[in-house]
Amino acid sequence: MPHSHYVFDAYGTLFDVHAAVRRHAEEIGPDGQLLSDLWRAKQLEYSWVRTLMDTYQDFWTLTEQALDYAFARVPSADRSLRQKLLDAYLTLDCYPEVPTVLRSLKASGARIAILSNGSPSMLAAAVRSAALDDIIDDVFSVDAIGRFKTDPGTYDLVTTQWRLYPDAVSFQSSNRWDIAGAAQFGFRTVWINRATMPDEYPDLKPSLVLPDLTGLIRA
Repeated sequence: MPHSHYVFDAYGTLFDVHAAVRRHAEEIGPDGQLLSDLWRAKQLEYSWVRTLMDTYQDFWTLTEQALDYAFARVPSADRSLRQKLLDAYLTLDCYPEVPTVLRSLKASGARIAILSNGSPSMLAAAVRSAALDDIIDDVFSVDAIGRFKTDPGTYDLVTTQWRLYPDAVSFQSSNRWDIAGAAQFGFRTVWINRATMPDEYPDLKPSLVLPDLTGLIRA
């Protein structure tokens, strides 16, 4: 059944987290993908550990720390590219289908939002760079509560602001762990399995699995 409220994770779902390294692939050299994979993995790990310890630092700080770790693990990559990569992360490419799908949902009368670990300034830069400003109604950052997903309070940012029950919200994420957290909270969940990854968390299944966002127009 079509929903009237759609909430999207940002990084990996709307925006390609590997686009920053890809833009500077020639300068980085053959270990660019390894650098990018480590950068992303540590960025997420730091968010979970910080939430468990209740020692919040915003996502931009964790992004910087994760890149520094990745450089330390990949000595072939030129550390002088650090600022270029960070600048590129603020203006990540969105996936090709994103503008069309979001515009179609918006035209159908749906309300559109982002719920992300990203700090407000990061998200504002990404949305503006992708020219999604006129489509997205609200941008929810976990910075408002100082805890990262999958803490239940992060998902509650949406239901509290919109005054909805969780099952009125369709939540889309490419991160299976995020889908598990959102399902536990009560959202209708759509796993955007871009990388064709195996399923996890069998007790917290998504309502729907799609290879990209295009299927939302028909779902």
